[in-house]
Order: sequence, then structure tokens, then C-alpha cells
Amino acid sequence: MLDLKTLKCEACQTGAPILTEEQIKQFMELIPLWNIVEQESIKKLERMFTFKDFKQTLSFVNRIGEIAEENGHHPLLLVGYNQLIVWWWTHKINGLHQNDFIMAAKIDGLVV
Repeated sequence: MLDLKTLKCEACQTGAPILTEEQIKQFMELIPLWNIVEQESIKKLERMFTFKDFKQTLSFVNRIGEIAEENGHHPLLLVGYNQLIVWWWTHKINGLHQNDFIMAAKIDGLVV
């Protein structure tokens, strides 16, 4: 079985193909805690995390930031007192790319 969190993001160029529905379905099986949402006709990965307090939330945000910088791929984050919502999609193609699933899996790997 493919372990997405061990993969590195590849540079994505404008015009690269958006994943097909079948590819999305296959990748979703590897990150079952994430959802597909559509905002402004763009499919995105979304997951909410809940923490004990703001300190834990912010610590997790910073760990996500480190991984995002290492991989050159950055999420949209909505940070609250004890909740965090993370969205992944690839801006250059206005849709989902394998990189988004890799990053979602890497974040899942942070959860203990």
C-alpha cells in the first residue's frame, strides 16, 4: 500500500492536470479522516482538528508550517481557540493534485 507521508511534493506547474474522480477516490482511501469540499467550483481537502487549548492548537499549526516550508506547499488554515481547520488544494491548477494528498497524510502523521 502506498504510504503518502513518505513522499515528497513535486513542483507543480500551471496547467498540470487536476486529479480525476477515480484518482481522488483512490487517494481518499489513504486519508479517511479528510473530506472533499467544493468552494467556488474548486475541490479541496478539508479536515478539522480539536485540541485542549490555544497553546496546543498553535503548536500544531507551527508543526504544519514547518512541514509546509520543507515541501514548498502551503495550506489554508483557520485557527481558533481549540480548533483548527486545514484546507489543501493546488492554487496553480485550481484543484487537487497528488501533492495535496501527500501533505494531508503528513499532517495526519503529526497527530498522536
